[in-house]
Amino acid sequence: MRPAPAYANPLFALLRHWLDQLPAWPSTEALNCLLEQRPVFNASGQRICFVPPQADGLTYEWRIWAHGQVETRPDNWHDFFNALVWQSFTETKRAIIASHVQAMMPSGEARGRVRDALTHFDECGSVVLSSQPDLLDLMRNFAWKDLFVERRAAVISEMRFVVFGHATYEQLLKPFRGLTAKAILYEVAPEWLAMSSDQLRIAVDRRLATDLAGGQYQRPRDFQPLPLLGIPGVTPDNECPAYYDDTWQFRPGRRSGYAA
Repeated sequence: MRPAPAYANPLFALLRHWLDQLPAWPSTEALNCLLEQRPVFNASGQRICFVPPQADGLTYEWRIWAHGQVETRPDNWHDFFNALVWQSFTETKRAIIASHVQAMMPSGEARGRVRDALTHFDECGSVVLSSQPDLLDLMRNFAWKDLFVERRAAVISEMRFVVFGHATYEQLLKPFRGLTAKAILYEVAPEWLAMSSDQLRIAVDRRLATDLAGGQYQRPRDFQPLPLLGIPGVTPDNECPAYYDDTWQFRPGRRSGYAA
C-alpha cells in the first residue's frame, strides 16, 4: 500500500485541480489520461506525452522539443510533479524548453550560464507577487524577521507565493529545515491578489513565459532565495516569532539587488 501524499500544505493550492483527478500515486498512464482531456503542445508544435526513460542518446530537452516526449519515471514523485507543472504552467514550460534548445545551438550539448539558470528555475523556482513594493524590498534585503514577523499581517493579505519548480513540490511532501526556492519577484496591481487560484495560475504562467522567452533571468544569481518554511501557514512552527531567529535557515544576504 502506497501512502497518500500530504497535500494540505497551502503551496500545493495551484495544483489542486489536477491533484483531485489523480490517484494517490499515479502512473505514467494516469498522467497521460489527463493529457487526453486537455492536450498540451510544446513551442515546436509537438503534442506532449509522458514516456518512460529512453536509451537512445537524445538529450532530455531535445527529445521534448523534437518529439514532445517528456521522460517520466513511473512511481516517482519528482517526475510526477514535473508532469503536473506541464499541465498547470504550460506556457512557461514551453518557454523553458525552447530557451534550452536555443542555448544548445549550434554546439548541441554544451551547458552554460543560461541553461543553468533555466534548470534552477525549472527545478526550484517560485514566484512572489505583491502590490506593496516595500514588502518585496524586505525580501530583496533578506530582512526575514521584519517581513514575516513585523509585517506578517501584510504578508498574509498583500503577498502571494506561487511554487513552480517540480523538485520543490516533491520536497514539500516532507518539508525540512532550510528548504529554499529560487524566486522571481513581481510587483502587481491589487487585482492580482483577488484572483482565484486558477486565474492566478494562468496570469503567472503568461507573465513568466513572456519574461523567460524574452531572455530575462539568465543567471542563477538572478533569482531571490526564499526560505519556504518562513511563509505564514506553511508550518505551524513559524507562528512563534523566535522561529525566525534561526540564521542558518533565514540567512542574512551577502548582497542586495536581486533581479525582480
